[in-house]
Amino acid sequence: MTVRIGLIGPGGMGQAHIARITNVLFGGKVVAVCDLDLTRAKAVAEPLGATVYSEGATLIGAEEVDAIMVTSFGPAHEESVLAAIEAGKPVFCEKPLAPTAAACLRIMAAEEKAGRRLVQVGFMRRYDQSYRQMKAVLDSGEIGEPLMVHCVHRNPTVAQTYTADMSINDTAIHEVDTMRWLLDEEFVTARVDRPKKTRNRFPHLQDPLILILESESGVRVDDEIFVNIQYGYDIRCEAVAETGTVSLADQNKIERRDSHGHHNEVATSHIDRFDGAFTTELQSWIRSVEIGEASGPSSWDGYAAAVVCDAGVKALMGDGGTVAIEMIDRPAFYSNDASVVVG
Repeated sequence: MTVRIGLIGPGGMGQAHIARITNVLFGGKVVAVCDLDLTRAKAVAEPLGATVYSEGATLIGAEEVDAIMVTSFGPAHEESVLAAIEAGKPVFCEKPLAPTAAACLRIMAAEEKAGRRLVQVGFMRRYDQSYRQMKAVLDSGEIGEPLMVHCVHRNPTVAQTYTADMSINDTAIHEVDTMRWLLDEEFVTARVDRPKKTRNRFPHLQDPLILILESESGVRVDDEIFVNIQYGYDIRCEAVAETGTVSLADQNKIERRDSHGHHNEVATSHIDRFDGAFTTELQSWIRSVEIGEASGPSSWDGYAAAVVCDAGVKALMGDGGTVAIEMIDRPAFYSNDASVVVG
């Protein structure tokens, strides 16, 4: 079976996913493309022999489309995801599932009404081999209970349209989801510390900042967010447990020794650093559509991340105090969520 995919929003991420589906993965084919910019939609669709649509709802309802990929601007996600659920079609939605917790609740309600999981959220780090090995070590209990986790999320730069809240709900959201998954528990408080600002920041940003989260069992997670560090895209993570630590290794492919010393290349973007994770993630989603069993991050995960990010943004915009994180109880519908790779 070839899963016929309709993609909404063929921007940079959408086109990267199309390239993977077309050139690397098996079992899927992009047969329809939709974008408000019809010129761009046609340019992307033509080499694929795909149909161009001007409206997401029309693409979602097309008989030629089996499953939906939503890679559009975050605020537009809710409408497309709800339409896919209404049509009974599996949908892969890039993060965020929706920009607010309230919107995520509406998506969960629609999915529960449909009676089966149809949504997978694009939290690709769960599919990264290094993070998965870290989780295996922690789950084994061999180094005791985790006590602290130190995270780093550094970007060379961001667009000037990047707003202050995006440090939390567009950047730190990856650590928020990954830490929920790594620790297998929810967060209860959020705080933001404000270090000295870089001279390279845009005036409207607090850069860098440190998001500090506390889990239900008391694990402390600190996440350095530095989006104008200039030198590259640098992701780090170290979990400190009772009798040992486990951390991501440097993600270089080669090491070099020369007259300048011992060094290696640094990734320049998330697409470079997490290429393998994106590939595994999308292959898993295509396979789950084929067999009719949802896997990976669910609408509940999208909601939980949104609640934490809402608290983080409130802490960032506030007086530096600690903000309580309050979320609904996990619905029984999502009690058996699969977070492992299918097939």
